[in-house]
Amino acid sequence: MRAVRFHEYGGVETLVVEEVAAPRPGPGEVRVRVSAAGVNPVDWKVRSGAVREFLPVGLPAIPGRDAVGVVDEVGADVEGVEVGDRVFGLGGVTGASAELAVLSAWAHAPERWSDEEAAGAGLASVTAMGGLRLLGSLSGRTLLVEGAAGGVGSAAVEIAVARGATVIGTASARNREFLASLGAVPTTYGAGLGERVAALAPGGVDAVLDTAASGSLGDLVALVGDAARVVTVADHANAPGLGVRVANAENDSALLAEAGELGRRGLYTPRVERSYPLEELARAHAHVERGHVRGKVVVRV
Repeated sequence: MRAVRFHEYGGVETLVVEEVAAPRPGPGEVRVRVSAAGVNPVDWKVRSGAVREFLPVGLPAIPGRDAVGVVDEVGADVEGVEVGDRVFGLGGVTGASAELAVLSAWAHAPERWSDEEAAGAGLASVTAMGGLRLLGSLSGRTLLVEGAAGGVGSAAVEIAVARGATVIGTASARNREFLASLGAVPTTYGAGLGERVAALAPGGVDAVLDTAASGSLGDLVALVGDAARVVTVADHANAPGLGVRVANAENDSALLAEAGELGRRGLYTPRVERSYPLEELARAHAHVERGHVRGKVVVRV
């Protein structure tokens, strides 16, 4: 099969298109013929070696964690899915940027989602829902999402709105209309956030989800008045000292199924800023590495 691999840690120049042996699904896994794969910040961090201390990978490695495709082989002890089903989901830390990929968590992809949209749903949705789960019921509550225009942030906005929350989202000024299209009340991040939020939510904010790791975590705790009401999915360094809970992404088929059901009902649509062909994965990595992505970047296979 065709895949993109890196044989050593380094920059985007380490990514090369090669013919490699096809993976086989183990127990509890499925293999898909990939239509599109997500490109996430963790991908370039793994490729560069920046996170090798706690996310080591065997080299050479195929980058990519989430994908959408048609199931072509089912491992032992797998139920509820058959060869020919179109699913989206997650595999290991690596392996998705290829013609064939093994998934350990998946759900049926909504027909209304394009392949590019479904490719952007896996990691973003489970990360967002993992963070929201720690904040409890959102119905009738006001939630602040820091970094609401990114892949995880935009997913969190739509999912929280679907659960009955009023959502205030922070992003740069250029993303104001984008946040409004997600259902959020938009505002900018940075100095003066407390005053801006107070004007938008005179009754106060009930909970905060940080998806940005922009150095604002202390300010977010001060804004809501209680570290127990703040969750971050991004700022692992500062959270412990502030007493803020951290939510990590999990390969959870139940969360993916929930995201898929919201998609079928038209309540959650993964937003894709740009897609690239698989052969241009290096450009896609560079795009994500520059930051400030609106929604997701994906590659078509």
